[in-house]
Amino acid sequence: MIQEYLNSVDKFIIIGDRVLIKPREMETHMKSGLVLPATVKEKEEIQSGYIIKTGPGYPIPSQDIDEPWKETASQPKFMGMQAEEGDLAIFLKSRAHEIEFENEKFLIVPHAAILMLVRDDHELE
Repeated sequence: MIQEYLNSVDKFIIIGDRVLIKPREMETHMKSGLVLPATVKEKEEIQSGYIIKTGPGYPIPSQDIDEPWKETASQPKFMGMQAEEGDLAIFLKSRAHEIEFENEKFLIVPHAAILMLVRDDHELE
């Protein structure tokens, strides 16, 4: 039972403004039509991958003035992020933290390190 729990990426809880990314090999031509110059691949300063999970967002400080005698504790509030599960993210590789789980590599990346998102179902308003 515990092993099943430990073997599931779905049980991961991503904290704050971070995202969990499944990295992919850098290509110069992407399906979306985006062309990356050869210098990007040479320097390998940026990388791409699909977002698997996202955290709740940036924590917002509470504006409530809590008096010491009060027992109520307000729930933390978060400002959401643009990144969503399933997006293709292009991000700064130097800011990513690599982890390995069940012989698969994943990256934990802060939202601020994401340079661009590619989303198939994005509608212009």
